[in-house]
Amino acid sequence: MILYSMIDSGNCYKPRLLMAKLGIAFTNVEVSSHTGDTRKADFVAKNPNAMVPLLELDDGRRIAESNAILLYLAEGTRFLPADRYQRALAYQWLFFEQYSHEPYIAVRKALLTFPERARDATPERLASTLERGNKALGVMNRHLEANAFFAGDAYSVADIALYAYTHTAEKGGFQLDAYPAVAAWLKRVEADKGHVPLVWLP
Repeated sequence: MILYSMIDSGNCYKPRLLMAKLGIAFTNVEVSSHTGDTRKADFVAKNPNAMVPLLELDDGRRIAESNAILLYLAEGTRFLPADRYQRALAYQWLFFEQYSHEPYIAVRKALLTFPERARDATPERLASTLERGNKALGVMNRHLEANAFFAGDAYSVADIALYAYTHTAEKGGFQLDAYPAVAAWLKRVEADKGHVPLVWLP
């Protein structure tokens, strides 16, 4: 398999982390939005949405969108619950991550750390992303006060998806010590067998 990704992207980290846990060999091809690589014609021909990650299978077929890639890779493994209800919970949290979590926690970090995003870091945008990101962390914290993981009793793709940007949220100005259940969950995720850090390649 070939994974087109950016080494510092949380969305790209998700499939790298799962493939590491599953022992799936892959070739990583760096395609950075910082340098405009994702907008070059050869890459757009592969993914018209001009975004990474993009997974190219051995037979040449491709899958875009980080959480879709997670679901493909997790099929038939411990990372996708077999129980119908728990599997639906995994989907629920994947949608939550992309709609209510990533647009605020990941975006605020990007606004504060990437020079090319500095012009978008208006006081209004920073205030809005801080408010909505803290709301997402609060929702997560309430769930984790009564549950060890997000979809049933075991680590799943839902945890991978939410871990990717939560564990670096402090770089976006979020105070994780205000969310003790989230902080404890981060440690559980990192203790799971086969864990690898964000900046890691096979």
